[in-house]
Amino acid sequence: MNTEVNTSNSKGIATIEFHHPKGNSLPRVLLDKLSNAINAAGKNSEVKVILLKSRGKTFCAGASFDELLAIENVNQANSFFVGFGSLIEAIKDCPKFIVAEVQGKAVGGGVGIIAACDYAIASKDASIKLSELSLGFGPFVIATAVIRKIGVSAFSTLTIDSTNWKSAEWCLSKGLFNDLVNDGEELNSKSFELCNSLSDYSPDAMKAIKNLLWDGYTDLADKHLKRAKLSGQLSQSEITQQILAKFRN
Repeated sequence: MNTEVNTSNSKGIATIEFHHPKGNSLPRVLLDKLSNAINAAGKNSEVKVILLKSRGKTFCAGASFDELLAIENVNQANSFFVGFGSLIEAIKDCPKFIVAEVQGKAVGGGVGIIAACDYAIASKDASIKLSELSLGFGPFVIATAVIRKIGVSAFSTLTIDSTNWKSAEWCLSKGLFNDLVNDGEELNSKSFELCNSLSDYSPDAMKAIKNLLWDGYTDLADKHLKRAKLSGQLSQSEITQQILAKFRN
C-alpha cells in the first residue's frame, strides 16, 4: 500500500505529515520514512521547530496489522519492532522541538509517537488505547517514552485495560496531551500559533530545554533493542499466533 511522508518548510516551521490508507497505521517502511524526515529536519539550519501531523480522521492506528500478520519468524518480528524504537530515538535526538497535532484516535505505537514529542495539541476526538496485551504481547518498545510522559500508574492502566479507549480529557489530565481544543479548525490554528511563536525563540535555549526533558535517558537505544527482541519473541509465541490466526481467517 502507498505510504506517504511529506515535509514542507515555511518561515522556520517544518511540517511533517504522514499517511497510510489504513488509519495511518505504521509498517516498517513508514516508520523509516518518518525517522528520516525528522533527522533531515533536525539537521536543516533553516528549521526552528517541527510540526508532526497525519492526514485523515485517525491520528495513528499503531503497528500495521497487515505487516504483523505477514511476519513468519522471530528475526522478522524483531526487525519490525526495532523500527518503533528508531523513530522514538529520532524524535528524542532531534535538536528541535517537535509539536504533535493529534486530530483523532491513536493506538499503540501512535501513542508512543505522541509521548515522545515535546508538546501535543489534540482535538476532543483524540482518544487512545494500548491494545498490545490483548494480542498476546505488550507495548514494550514504546514503554519508556510513554512512562516518561504520563507515569507508571497511567501506563499500567493503559496496558492492562487494553481494549477500552481513554478519552482526550483523560490524556490531558495525565499529561500526554498538553492542550485540548474543540475541533480540527481550532487544532490547526492552535498548532500554527504555537509553532509560529517557537520559531522566534532561541534555538540554543530550546535545544537545552529538550536535553533537560530527556535527561537520564541515554540508554534508550539499548532498551529498545532488548524490548524489540522481547516483542518479537512474544509475537511469535503459540498463544499470540492463535490470536492472530483469528484475524487471518
